[in-house]
Amino acid sequence: QVQLVESGGGLVQAGDSLSVSCGPSGRAFGTYAMAWFRQVLGKEREFVAAITWRNGNKNYADSVKGRFTISRDGVKNTVTLQMNSLKPEDTAVYYCAADPYGRREYTIGDARSYHIWGQGTQVTVSS
Repeated sequence: QVQLVESGGGLVQAGDSLSVSCGPSGRAFGTYAMAWFRQVLGKEREFVAAITWRNGNKNYADSVKGRFTISRDGVKNTVTLQMNSLKPEDTAVYYCAADPYGRREYTIGDARSYHIWGQGTQVTVSS
């Protein structure tokens, strides 16, 4: 069973930068898009950023535009989220997700589009 593994994350201060990366735990697989979501305990999982694999189109949540950058490495089959100017409200568990099919039944920012998920990595931003 294909799984995703996240790395990075941790504790930083407001205004700092941090990156999280994600890749398959085993063999590489074809994918239409990969994305990052985040979740705070007691709240719904929310979309952060996504990138389509073939042409590199990027989408961002309004709350992170201009501060976060998503990128992909087609050789390593990994996706990275570079987070700059971090704020305490960015504190959450960050999850990597992959859409291997590209059926586009839902929008790229909808969690239902993604069928493979990582276990999550904690990002904590102190004020």
